[in-house]
Amino acid sequence: MGYEAIIGLEAHVELNTNSKMFCSCRVVDSTNSEPNCHVCPVCSGMPGALPSINKRAVEIGILVSLALNCNIETTSIFARKNYFYPDLPKGYQISQYEKPLATNGHINIGDSQNTTKIHIRRVHLEEDTGKLVHTNDYGKTKGVSLIDLNRAGVPLLEIVSEPDIRSPLEAVNYAKELHSVLTYLDVNSGDMEKGVLRFEANVSLRVTGSKQLNARREIKNLNSFKSLQRSIEYEIEQQIAAYKANKTIRQETLGWDESNGKTIFQRSKEHSHDYRYFPEPDLPPINVNDEWKKE
Repeated sequence: MGYEAIIGLEAHVELNTNSKMFCSCRVVDSTNSEPNCHVCPVCSGMPGALPSINKRAVEIGILVSLALNCNIETTSIFARKNYFYPDLPKGYQISQYEKPLATNGHINIGDSQNTTKIHIRRVHLEEDTGKLVHTNDYGKTKGVSLIDLNRAGVPLLEIVSEPDIRSPLEAVNYAKELHSVLTYLDVNSGDMEKGVLRFEANVSLRVTGSKQLNARREIKNLNSFKSLQRSIEYEIEQQIAAYKANKTIRQETLGWDESNGKTIFQRSKEHSHDYRYFPEPDLPPINVNDEWKKE
């Protein structure tokens, strides 16, 4: 019995803007800046601090969406994505859900002789989280996790593909094509080692020829083309072995251990209703007309 891989990718793109998504704090390189020096009441989640939309981030989002052949929605709204994690100071992330910035795009991969169209489900704006630093130092900070909020609130564009990808190589080709578009437009540095472009792979298997979609596993925070390909290859092997042993595949969120070449269980994968999305009451809708698109 043969199996077919069903793969979808989510790209998290940090945008080249001077200030953060919902406040005036300067965007800095979080890998070499002094921790917690570019933080204000808005991006640190202080009660009563009100956000405002970064117009330049919206313009970049429209530009990228047009380059990806997407339909720009006339009206899009921000929503609160509710979950708890130490690097999320507000206890929710401002994102978009029911009404994203753009939908129904595509990227062509391959060459002129053999082209594959990968459809893009949605493109939406959101804010990045802070950064956790896990220490192995001696003394008071040994074995603790430190939080740096310089990255909290940095503008992110999330680009979600349809599950049209059928192999690890196709996934890498799609990621490289997207990387080329973003760097050509000069909206992202493309420096994946610094985490400014991160991928998440959703992987499931089905019997070749079947139309059924089975439980998928999500591999998070893949910041190189090598780790993207290796992690998908490993996960496909794991799922094939599980099906052959008559085991049940559970919907899970995984990390990737590059040094050991294997995935690591993190948690059971959430469903959208677990995040209790609701419209962000402190931000107005984004209304995009034809004149703004032409600009």
